[in-house]
Amino acid sequence: MQIIRKGRRFGSRLILLLGAFLMSFNALGQMAATARVESVTVFAAASLKNVLEDLAGTFEKRTGYQIVLSFAGSSALARQIEYGAPADIFISANRDWMDQLESGRYLEPDSRFNFAGNRLALIRAGAPSDTNPAEITSKFDLAGALDGGQLAMALVEAVPAGIYGKAALEHLGLWQGVQGQVAQSNNVRSAMALVALGAASLGIVYETDAAVEPNVTVLGRFPQDSHPPILYPAAVVDGRGSKAAKDFMSYLQSLEAQALLKAHGFLTVAGAVGG
Repeated sequence: MQIIRKGRRFGSRLILLLGAFLMSFNALGQMAATARVESVTVFAAASLKNVLEDLAGTFEKRTGYQIVLSFAGSSALARQIEYGAPADIFISANRDWMDQLESGRYLEPDSRFNFAGNRLALIRAGAPSDTNPAEITSKFDLAGALDGGQLAMALVEAVPAGIYGKAALEHLGLWQGVQGQVAQSNNVRSAMALVALGAASLGIVYETDAAVEPNVTVLGRFPQDSHPPILYPAAVVDGRGSKAAKDFMSYLQSLEAQALLKAHGFLTVAGAVGG
């Protein structure tokens, strides 16, 4: 009887060991399958968040690749790439930061192209209006519209939206009258949040940002000739030109991607430069 009981115990242990082995084997197989999914890390300007999330989702479903999106101000992202951050693709909200990376040889040669364009808008808190926004001119009483409050902008010396905004105000002769009331933020989305939350009276953001925020309304648009053309150059980071990265870059240039950009309110490159 003792021998039979020992045999049964041995058999039970063997079954448990085999079960554990099979579970480990399956887990390893799943891990290996996950590891085979090639990913692409995209550093992109904060104002591209909504449209890039849509584009990445469509691309992932079709290809099986994984697109990892990281959004911030273009200046911060460019500096991170210079310091060795593992980005595969960079999409900036202006040409200067892309030019800096290109001159420093941080980009794959011949991978750069202009992805989209945009417009600047003056916003205030409140639900979006059906009224067409007027064009801001040199006669606009911006100081009066602020009524002692603050003007939210992205960093005017570093972040593209802030740089464009300051250039537009200077061109229209409005900067001197309001510069002491400017509240600067790290990126254009955080500047818009100040207005949406009532912490700033007005803000200068991209028109596409205002379109996705239900708590702000557009007071007016800035003339396109009041600032440099708002363009979003994209490029592959040097040494990161995998097939997946190149395939995603090709997709961004497709007619389908350009149609989605327009649906989100972005301008074509020709439209951004006045063509």
